[in-house]
Amino acid sequence: MLLKNGHLIDPTTKTNEFMDIRIENGIITKIAKDLTSETGEEILDLSGLTIAPGLIDTHVHFRDPGLTYKEDIHTGSLAAAKGGFTSVICMANTKPTVDSVDTLRDILNRAKVENIHIYQTASVSYGLNGEKMTDFDALADAGACGFTDDGIPLLNATFCYEAMQKAAALHMPISLHEENKAFITNNGINAGETSAQLGVIGSPAIAEEVMVARDCMLALRSGATVVIQHISSGNSVELVRTAKKLGADIHAEATPHHFTLTEGALLEHGTLAKMNPPLRTEKDRQEIIHGLKDGTIDLIATDHAPHSEEEKAKPLTEAPSGITGLETSLGLGITSLVKEGYLSLMELLEKMTCNPAFLYKLPGGVIQVNAPADFVIFDPDEKWTVTDFASKASNSPFKGYELYGKIHYTICNGKIVYEG
Repeated sequence: MLLKNGHLIDPTTKTNEFMDIRIENGIITKIAKDLTSETGEEILDLSGLTIAPGLIDTHVHFRDPGLTYKEDIHTGSLAAAKGGFTSVICMANTKPTVDSVDTLRDILNRAKVENIHIYQTASVSYGLNGEKMTDFDALADAGACGFTDDGIPLLNATFCYEAMQKAAALHMPISLHEENKAFITNNGINAGETSAQLGVIGSPAIAEEVMVARDCMLALRSGATVVIQHISSGNSVELVRTAKKLGADIHAEATPHHFTLTEGALLEHGTLAKMNPPLRTEKDRQEIIHGLKDGTIDLIATDHAPHSEEEKAKPLTEAPSGITGLETSLGLGITSLVKEGYLSLMELLEKMTCNPAFLYKLPGGVIQVNAPADFVIFDPDEKWTVTDFASKASNSPFKGYELYGKIHYTICNGKIVYEG
C-alpha cells in the first residue's frame, strides 16, 4: 500500500510535513516526498488529512473474561479501531482476575485474531485482595506487559512497596489506583458543591491525594516505574510534579473526561458522568491541563469502562462508575486541548502514541522505516457528532457532542481496520 499526500505528524521524530509512506507486509518500508506507485500497489490518497502513529491506550477494560455482557475482546477492539487506537493495554480486574498464567494466556491467545494489538496486564495481588503477591516472574514470562490491581487500591503500604520492588527488578511498570476508602462514602461522585446539591456524601480529593503522596515516596525509594492512574486532583498533579523533581520514575495518566468535564456534569448527565475517581472542580481540571502542558502528566488514557444500560439506569449512588472512552478520546483531546490552545497537536499525540509505547516497551508509537505500519488518519479541523458506538456499551456523557478531529482511517499492520 502507498499512502499519498498525507500531512505526517510524528512526535518521536518531530516530523511535521507532507510525506508519502510505503507499506509492505505490515511494515513501513519508505517515507519520502512524491513517491511513485509500483505495479499492483494499492494507493490511498490522504489529501487534506493528517497521518499520525496509531494511538496507544494504556488503560482499557474489555470485561473479558467474565463480564462480556458489557464488552468483550472483539467489540472492544472494534471500538478501539474506530477511535484510532492500534494498541491497547487491558486491565486485570476481570472475572476471574488475571492473576494466573492460564487466564493470561487465554486472553492473549484469543486477542491474536483481532485486528489491533491487544496487550494484557496481570494483577499485583491474587483476587485483587491486596494481601498475597502474584507470581510476577511467571506472569511476565507468559506475556504480561505490566502489573496493576486497577479498580482496587493497594492500601497496605508495605505490600505496595514490596510489589514495586519486584516490578523494578523485572523492569516493568506497576500502575496504581489511588483511593483511600476510609474517606469515601459514595465513590464516583466528588465531595463538593454538586454532591451537596444532590444531597449525597461523596468522595473527597483527599482520598486520592494521600495515596498519591505515599506512592510518590515509595516510587522514589523503590526505583520502580510507577504509573498513577486516571489522576483527578490538582494537588495530586503537584505531588507527581514534585516526585519527578526528586528523581522518581513516576508517570501519570489523565483521561479525556477529567480534562474536559467537571463535577457539574453530574447535574446534566446523571450516572453517565459518574466515574471513579470522580469528576472534580474547574480548578482541578485546569491543574490537570497544566500538568499535561508541562509534562508532569505524560499519558492520556481513556479508562474505557463499558457498562450496560440497565446498570447505568440505577440510582446515582447504586449505578457503577465509568464511561466508554475509546471512540471519543482523540476528538476530546483535539477539542478540549488543541482547539482551546492548551496543547499543540504534536504535544497531544505525544501523550497518546510515543509516550505510552516507550513506557510499556511496545513496538508502535512511531512512523519510521521498519516500524509497524500502524496509523490513525484524521482531519483535525473536521467536526463530527458522537452518535453510534462500535462498543457494546454507550455509557458516555458525550453522546450528542460535536467534536473536532474526525477519523477517516485506522490502519494496523498495514491493513485498514476502520474506515469512516
